[in-house]
Amino acid sequence: MNTQNSLGAETAVRPLLPETRTVTLRVNGTTHQLQLAPWTSVLDALREHLQLTGTKKGCDHGQCGACTVLLNGKRINSCLTLAVMQENKEITTVEGLAQNGELHPVQQAFIDHDAFQCGYCTPGQICSVIGLVNEGKAKTLDDIKDLMSGNVCRCGAYVNIVKVAQEALEKNTGL
Repeated sequence: MNTQNSLGAETAVRPLLPETRTVTLRVNGTTHQLQLAPWTSVLDALREHLQLTGTKKGCDHGQCGACTVLLNGKRINSCLTLAVMQENKEITTVEGLAQNGELHPVQQAFIDHDAFQCGYCTPGQICSVIGLVNEGKAKTLDDIKDLMSGNVCRCGAYVNIVKVAQEALEKNTGL
């Protein structure tokens, strides 16, 4: 649709941006109703609206895995996932893994195996290991390496992260 401005020139009318809408997200066992723009990612909803900053923003393109969380027990890149599409599904972040003051076995294994250095990727790595167990696809060391390849560690703690994943699979320490 075009209109004329005061000088007689035609100008295009820009469509209005969509308004926010109420989105119900279930995060770490708690239901939250948030007012979100339709393009808000799960990552931004977690960090900016719920102040759950354990999930990290790395590349914001789904290439590093720092934003990995669990959706109904399976791994997702929260930076690529729209919050409006996740209504009433269970989202689990690193903050929701400990129970009754006890670390999740995978969190404890990261400590026991010294599987982190700077720690930036650790929340995504932990969620990814738990998702790996839940998904049931990894059977061999090569499977673990392949299925964890979406989680990048700049410090190079991969050897110990793989040990954690192997232990988690052996003990079946998913959710």
